[in-house]
Amino acid sequence: MRETLQTTLGTAVEVAARALLTPLFMGLRRSDALRGPKAPGIPRAVGGLAMAGKGFLDEFFFATEVASATMVTLRDRERCRREVDQALALFEEQGWLDDPTGYHGTPPALEHVEIGIGGWGWIPHRHLRFESGYVPHPGEPGRERWMGYEANRTAHAWVLDHPGAPRPWIVCVPGYRMGHHLVDFTGFRARWLHETLGLNVAIPVMPLHGPRRIGRRGGDGFFTGDFVDTLHAQAQAVWDVRRLVAWLQDEGAPAVGAYGISLGGYTTALVASLEEKLDCVIAGIPATNFVRLVRDHVPPLFLGAAERLGFEFDRIERMLRVVSPVAMPPRVPKERRYMYAGLGDRLARADHAHELWHHWEGPHAAWYQGGHVSFLWEQEVEGILRAAFRESGLTTDAA
Repeated sequence: MRETLQTTLGTAVEVAARALLTPLFMGLRRSDALRGPKAPGIPRAVGGLAMAGKGFLDEFFFATEVASATMVTLRDRERCRREVDQALALFEEQGWLDDPTGYHGTPPALEHVEIGIGGWGWIPHRHLRFESGYVPHPGEPGRERWMGYEANRTAHAWVLDHPGAPRPWIVCVPGYRMGHHLVDFTGFRARWLHETLGLNVAIPVMPLHGPRRIGRRGGDGFFTGDFVDTLHAQAQAVWDVRRLVAWLQDEGAPAVGAYGISLGGYTTALVASLEEKLDCVIAGIPATNFVRLVRDHVPPLFLGAAERLGFEFDRIERMLRVVSPVAMPPRVPKERRYMYAGLGDRLARADHAHELWHHWEGPHAAWYQGGHVSFLWEQEVEGILRAAFRESGLTTDAA
């Protein structure tokens, strides 16, 4: 009885604190998403009622995240600081900070894939499961903790495939807080990809999301302030996507492309630095730097407090270099790289996309007057997707 009362009281205090802090956090946060990148060939964001409405959707989504996010506690701050120091020392010793490709081993071929009927929903699909096999390097900090996340050790994917002769596949890499098939099918317009364009579709579930979650929400643990866990989550995401792509190719897929949105755009860009045999890669509304995301969204008052508590963001950014999509040259040829971004994006701001565009040497790109959420209905997005699939041979003009 006493423990129940303590739990109830603790929950009530947490809810009250969030209710008070969320408006303060949002009020102190910078709102300069319309700055936009200044570069030849990239348009500038324009204001107006439509852009304001799209910006509101981004802000509303972000506010719900602030109000419900799980974060590390003050008790963990010393461990987090120590693990960053240990990781930097190891990565420096191994040479991975200078050449991050060495950090990423080549995943072995999949030997066993369990294929079952997917859950309820308006699109019949299949559910793939396989052992991820990802293990942090010996001596990496947080290794035992990461391997203790038991549900995360099984990889999952939602699949829409056509009977008959083999068809091209598009591997859709979800963003943060996705991981449920209904959300993923909506976010990727899976029915359009599958039925209208005639593609086979595979949507892997990212680490710590959906059936792999370790907290009360899908995605908890990815961005909680424990940046060593963020490191392992991103490394495992790339590992799992590469294993899935290789399995599809081994099964006889005539062509395979990778298409990611938001955090999935980050992951897809990183895969493009490690895998050459992809027929196209598409980074949608991508982020490129996790620490810059923190600096973009956390008010200076909160950032200063975090620094004083031991979160040294410059050192964290250096550690995360081994999973940065702009720290390694892309292996997928330039003519098979595509991207799109919203010029008024308030979540993954346009300067992230511009950094990737520059790193990718000016690939095919669509810049639309909209935000992060509005990609779902922007005509430019459908246009660049159609062009990517057609030019890379995944679809025909008839599709």
